Amino acid sequence: MTRDRYLSMCEQLGKDPIDSEIPPDGEDFPDVVIQALDTFNMLGDRMYPEIGYLGKDYTNLDYFIEQYEPDDKEFFLVLLNWLDSRAIKSSQEQIKREHDKLKRKK
Repeated sequence: MTRDRYLSMCEQLGKDPIDSEIPPDGEDFPDVVIQALDTFNMLGDRMYPEIGYLGKDYTNLDYFIEQYEPDDKEFFLVLLNWLDSRAIKSSQEQIKREHDKLKRKK
């Protein structure tokens, strides 16, 4: 849910928005977070049909670091690693669900 949708929903229901429930917007995050998200989305994927998603291809990472020049490179890399690990986990869970679904059909 986006901030605008939440506020629209509250308006339609006639309720006052609760600050702690308002979803964050892009402006709420520091630049390093936005830079990490943009970089993550631009990096290529390493994917194999029989295995699935193996994570991002970091071949061009130096280029993105040079382009964005993040103030906190260590935090930038931690964010990229966190995003990648979540994407890998999500891919593994999806493959497992599909595998289990196929097993049930047999």
